[in-house]
Amino acid sequence: MKKIKYFILTAAALALIAVGCRKSTQYAALIVTGQNTIDWQTSSTLLKQILEESGLFKAEIVNSPDAGGDMTGFRPKFSKYDVVVLNYSGDQWSENTKQDFAGYVKNGGGVVVYHAASSAFPGWKEYEEICGLTGWGDRSEKTGPYVYFNRAGRMVVDSTPGPAGWYGKTRDFEVRMRNPGHPVTKGLPVRWMHPDDLLFARLRGPAGNIDVLATAFCDTTGGGTGREEPVMMAVTYGKGRVFHTTLGFPSGDENIALKCAGFITTLQRGAEWAASGKVTQEVPPDFPSAAAISVRSNLKIRTLDENIEGLGEYDIGKSTRFYTGIQEEIRRAAGDKTKLLEIEKKLTELLNNPSATVEAKKLVLRELSWIGTDYSLPAIKKLQAVPELKDEADFAIERLGAN
Repeated sequence: MKKIKYFILTAAALALIAVGCRKSTQYAALIVTGQNTIDWQTSSTLLKQILEESGLFKAEIVNSPDAGGDMTGFRPKFSKYDVVVLNYSGDQWSENTKQDFAGYVKNGGGVVVYHAASSAFPGWKEYEEICGLTGWGDRSEKTGPYVYFNRAGRMVVDSTPGPAGWYGKTRDFEVRMRNPGHPVTKGLPVRWMHPDDLLFARLRGPAGNIDVLATAFCDTTGGGTGREEPVMMAVTYGKGRVFHTTLGFPSGDENIALKCAGFITTLQRGAEWAASGKVTQEVPPDFPSAAAISVRSNLKIRTLDENIEGLGEYDIGKSTRFYTGIQEEIRRAAGDKTKLLEIEKKLTELLNNPSATVEAKKLVLRELSWIGTDYSLPAIKKLQAVPELKDEADFAIERLGAN
């Protein structure tokens, strides 16, 4: 067994070299989650960070109701977005939402199918066509044939009866590009190592509308197939473009598979292609090779204190990543009065901090107008005397009904 090197990047500088050369075009992305067989809270937060740090996307997260909840009111406005990222595998959506989503894709909407979303919505034929290949959920040959590559490098469409979907233990494995001329994969190494991930196998689907971009060898350990299994696909559905990646399992405290520079790069490029039909991003200098895994250790979920500290220096033209981090904290704390009060106290401290910028305080006032209580009112009212902040403070007080 050959020895594989790990390149762990301890600073963001190298990973961001290519970002500085990218265009500033912004695409609106919606990450749909709320139920999943994986840690959807962590993975959604990291997916949002990955997309936004490309400089191309402004991402939002929407959560479905909890398992067993009423789905009738869950109806995201898909048409508002250039790309929808599916980090979902749970209860069936309502028929109206299903129609909205299928129509969005058919009419040209972009989609990224991420990891366990491969197993979502068994029985929904349109979704299976959108994914290209799916698994689990009692799927079988009725869903379509197995699709894989043989050791000679030829794609096999196999109608043998059997269940759809399998994975073993997390492992390091080599990814092999099968269409290096596609916009997503163009310029990337033909072979590269990917760490500590689940390798999906025995996926089945309609198979008529997919372009397999990359595969990985699933050895026979633990019941593996001994075949080259698809791990990245480009799918067409109507006028829509779909990038389907089975990579990126969130595992343990480190989430190494999500921090792989290969996963990050292909997700960013796949999302741009799904949104626009082209890829403008350069290949980053830290992309992994066949001999070395490359992990971006700077990619992490920031703490509330880190987001508060970073937001205090915000000014127009700077990244809003700390602000969106705080918004994500608020979203995740919905319904938890204790957690919301903790966030409110931290935001109030920032309002009272003379070193915090005016623009940072404007953003804080915006959030406190929604979640504020009597705790933050004195600090908000104090800012009515500051000309640059008077309008925002007045608005927050009015919205809180504290005139």
